[in-house]
Amino acid sequence: MKLTVKILDIATRGVLLNRLDARSMGVFNGDRIQVINPKNGVSVTAFVETTSTITDQGTLGVYRITNERLHLDEGAEIEIREAGRPASLDFIKKKMDGGKLNKEETLTIVKDIVSDDISSAELTAFITASYINPLDMNEVEHLTRAMVETGEQIKFASRPIVDKHSIGGVPGNKISFLVVPIIAASGLKIPKTSSRAITGAGGTADLMEVLAFVEFSASEVQQMTDKVGGCIVWGGATNIAPADDRIIIQEYPFKIDARGQMLASVMAKKFAVGANLVVIDIPVGLHTKVATMQDGRKLAREFIELGERLGMKVECALTYGDIPVGHSIGPTLEVIEALRALEGSPEPNSFIQKSLSIAGIALEMAGKAQRGSGVAMAQDLLTSGKALEKLHQIIEIQGGNPQIKSSDLSAGEYQFVVKAPASGYVIEMNNTSLISLARTAGAPHDRGAGILLHAKKGNLIKTGDPLFTIYADRNWRLQNAVEEGRRLMPVLVEGMLLDRVPSVSEI
Repeated sequence: MKLTVKILDIATRGVLLNRLDARSMGVFNGDRIQVINPKNGVSVTAFVETTSTITDQGTLGVYRITNERLHLDEGAEIEIREAGRPASLDFIKKKMDGGKLNKEETLTIVKDIVSDDISSAELTAFITASYINPLDMNEVEHLTRAMVETGEQIKFASRPIVDKHSIGGVPGNKISFLVVPIIAASGLKIPKTSSRAITGAGGTADLMEVLAFVEFSASEVQQMTDKVGGCIVWGGATNIAPADDRIIIQEYPFKIDARGQMLASVMAKKFAVGANLVVIDIPVGLHTKVATMQDGRKLAREFIELGERLGMKVECALTYGDIPVGHSIGPTLEVIEALRALEGSPEPNSFIQKSLSIAGIALEMAGKAQRGSGVAMAQDLLTSGKALEKLHQIIEIQGGNPQIKSSDLSAGEYQFVVKAPASGYVIEMNNTSLISLARTAGAPHDRGAGILLHAKKGNLIKTGDPLFTIYADRNWRLQNAVEEGRRLMPVLVEGMLLDRVPSVSEI
């Protein structure tokens, strides 16, 4: 069937077909058609949506992202044909039925994910099937290798190449801002590709964007790392393991992070940047992704085994995750705290000690320090100012201001101080609630939004003492966050009245 093109400036994939044309072809919403540009010979398989009003009969609406591949002009004549059903759907169904996927089946699915030949609903079915019927280690390896194969890869001329990753779940975990410059200052290379926050208050890429640009190609990442020893960039712009970013987007509404897919996600990106020495931070705590030390050790063994299969040396650090790392949650607040530590501040101790521990493990793995002396070497690189100098070099090569100081940055202009209603000890800090509160205030999209903690678990406070301050860039977001804080009660003080039984209304 030949139709006339109508370009629809909507940032999505697919085409919009008049219902009469769809009926004559025998296609329905969700079916696929092949769209052919006769001028350049490019052919794209596109998902169909139908309408009776937006496009007339004889006209095909082409969404912007699909047209980025076709390069069609408004009013051009194109040809469409019914497209076949991809084989990957049979493999997804196999996983839904509890089957095990082999290497070829997994690669077929991942190729179709990257080329957008399966829909969001079909991808969600694969994610859900892998969540209900967990991937075994062979399937995890297949998925990891497929993710790497379908994206760009970096190959450095020399080794070792170091990398680190935290599985997340703990607010304020800004340790990359100390670990990366410490490792790079030691003479090692660390190309740190990072994520943006999906459910958190600030991913490492969101934080780095306060200081410099984070969107670079894989070749630029390699060049920057070769020149200054390291970088902190957003992995989504590099086309490294691109299937992972598509999977994460579909996982978000369900707030799920299937173990096998999480292992593959982490290790694919490390493998693709050429890392052969990797430190994995596994926070353990009630409100984290890993609740117990037993679960943490099991996950660590899985990371180590997957690393061995890929030819990578992996060590894992099980870290305390019951409370936030440091005192700040949210992009600008966390960057200020990190810069202060690099500038010589001895606080916050939890943030500095965790960063030194992770950096120390990496230095020992690389042979820069003897076992047991890595933390001391990391401490020296921090206190000597070499790590700060290295971060300034990284900021400069990524297009930021290399002279930036912590005092140059400020959090959101709208603030609300939450005070203790009673005297006592801080007995609980709910990480999930603190993240939710920071996001309600606008983090990570509003860079100045977030939370500054004035007291942490175990601290003795008096009535009226500040517990934490909420920051926001917009007043209406601050008001929403204040209301959310009253509902969530993210910080509990011993002696706080939670309820009265019987209540006044019952007396």
